[in-house]
Parts: sequence; C-alpha cells; structure tokens
Amino acid sequence: MIPASAPVHRPLDARLLFVSRSGDLEHRPRSDFVRLLRPGDLVVANDAATLPASLTGTHLPSGRCIEVRLAGRRTLDPSQVDRFCAVVFGAGDFRTRTEDRPMPPALIPGDTLALGELRATVERQLDHPRLVSLYFHGSPEEIWAGFARHGKPIQYAHVPQPLALYDTWSAIAANPAAFEPPSAGFVLSWATVAALAARGVKFATLTHAAGLSSTGDPRLDSRLPLDEPYNIPAVTAEAIRQVRSRGDRIVAIGTTVVRALEDAAWAKGNIAAGPGLARLKLGPETRLRVIDALLSGTHENGTSHHELLRAFVPDPLLRQIDERLETCGYRTHEFGDSVLIERAD
Repeated sequence: MIPASAPVHRPLDARLLFVSRSGDLEHRPRSDFVRLLRPGDLVVANDAATLPASLTGTHLPSGRCIEVRLAGRRTLDPSQVDRFCAVVFGAGDFRTRTEDRPMPPALIPGDTLALGELRATVERQLDHPRLVSLYFHGSPEEIWAGFARHGKPIQYAHVPQPLALYDTWSAIAANPAAFEPPSAGFVLSWATVAALAARGVKFATLTHAAGLSSTGDPRLDSRLPLDEPYNIPAVTAEAIRQVRSRGDRIVAIGTTVVRALEDAAWAKGNIAAGPGLARLKLGPETRLRVIDALLSGTHENGTSHHELLRAFVPDPLLRQIDERLETCGYRTHEFGDSVLIERAD
C-alpha cells in the first residue's frame, strides 16, 4: 500500500474496499459509504478531538533534548490531567522515521522534564526505557494551557509537512481526548450526517482516547493498544439498546469505537452509559457482541489495528483483503483510503 502523504480528509479520489459478510470484495468510491448502509442501521463515531500530544523539551538531569509523546491516561475527566503515561524519544522530530529515532537519556524516578512552560516529573519507568509515567506540575488550567501553547500533534514521517492541530480533527470533533486522531472519522462531514438521516440511518457518538499507532520499537508496539479511557453518552447507550432490540445493525466508524463498545459489553454485559477504561484487546479469539460492521482506514499487517480486523473476518479472507489493497495501490495511514467490513457469518 502507498502511504498517504497529504493531510486531506476527504479527497475526491478516496477509495473504499467493501467486504460483504459473505466475503465478496468490491471496489467503490468512498463517497458510496452511505449507500452501502441499510435503513435502521446505527452508525457510531468517535467525537474525540486530538490533543497536541507531542511535547519537546529538555531532560534536566542530563541537559539533553527529548520529545515526549503522551500515550495514555486513566480518565477523561478534564480536571484530572496531571498524570499520563508517555513514550519518550531522544533529539529529533517527525521527519525521522519513528523506528530510527534515538533513545532518550536514561529516565529514572524523580527526573524533571522541562517541556516549554510545563514541568513534569518521571514517576516510574513502565518496563521499557521509552515508556514512563509522568506527573505534570500545576493546576489543570495551567496544564491545559501549556499543552495548547507548546504541544503539537503527534506526527510520522510519511506526511512531510508539519500538521496543524485542525488537520487531526474530524468534522465532529468535540472533546479533547485522543492522542492520535480517530482518523476513520475523517470520512464524515455534516453533509454525510445529513445523508445518513435521509437514508433512515441513525447516528450517535462516543468519546474514546485513541492512543498511539506506533512507537518505533517492536517490543513496545506489541503492548499496543494501551489502556484507553472512554465515555458513552446516555443517548448513545439508549440508541444501541433500541437497535439491538430491533435486530438492526451497529456500524462502527473506526477501531476505537469497536474497542470502546466491545469493552463495555465485555466488562458490564451490556452497553451502559458512562465512563470506562478499555483494556480488551481484540483479535481472532474475540467474539464480537455489539459491532456488525466496521468502516476503517487501511492498516498494515502487524499493527494492533490490523489485529483487531481478525475479530471480523477469518485469516484467509483478511489475507485476501490485504493482497487486494496492496495490488490495487490503496493508500494507507490516517489520510488514506478506507475499508468497510461486514462481520463474517
């Protein structure tokens, strides 16, 4: 597949590979997405706005330059913004491939990091030299202001130009929660939402703190996705209950929606409104309880996003999907093309 290198949410030539529940593959323009849905379906999207989660600064004990990429927190409560887990790199920026980024200086508990106007203390290392728990000093208002003034979107080398924060927000972005964009939602515009309603398709949202897609280290990547907080509004929980009672379908926009709803069903037995912390990792052994179809970006084999697709289709079909995406030159990464996968029979 070809990395999408331009930060355009809805390019006119965007493509969609439709995978029916019977395993048939069909190439469509992505603008056909709404036509492939059924009246009575419920589409659920992630309304998380992307945080400026890349913070450059100095490791004060050594005086060396570092980049901190915020990677996780325990809650979406905006008043509890002082503790994060983070992936830390040595000097450099997104123009260097993540796999080639240098290690940070040795990080030990008590080390202070100067990140613009913010100060953060290393609380502990999380079983990897790059992964640490950080405590940010200051009031919630000061910390949020520091992120806004000093932070930048997390970015990778396949997009050569620096991203503006708005490049990483979908049209429905609301709550500042995601560490990387829930980019499947880039397909959405308010015109799309109106078209869903005209077709008799319901639309609802939740908030999920989409985490990092890559750390550049295979051992650390194998731990992805990390625990990720989410919140399901009461109106969304009720819409899901009604759709399930009718026997209609629930269609997720993005893997983050799948993880949030399947985790909620796994943890509580039903989809209840309120906060949660997604710990469930989905794969071939997962029995999906909620989601019937998934609109997603195209994902490379070996990533946690690709592993999640194994919950929807058997491995031979997934290999066929991968081959078709590769041979037909689909674009990958957050600004790339899409797949719509119906859960296999």
